[in-house]
Amino acid sequence: MDDFILSLLPAVAQQAESLDTPFVATTLQRLIDEDDIEEEEAAYMIAFCLADELERIDATDTPFDLDRYQLLLTLLPTLPERS
Repeated sequence: MDDFILSLLPAVAQQAESLDTPFVATTLQRLIDEDDIEEEEAAYMIAFCLADELERIDATDTPFDLDRYQLLLTLLPTLPERS
């Protein structure tokens, strides 16, 4: 597993509990409800999407795009390609 993505797991847990990001908890539950996806794997998938958005910020020097992040989460369990 990628160390950068693993380092984002606490942020995903915080987002899943936050009233500001209810879509993270919804995505986590949706993934857990799918066959063969455990909570740890679901959290990793969400962290992967967060990492993708953070890498986009770094590459483009633009602010965090909450709409893009939400869109990536709707596409799970299919993961985006890493650049």
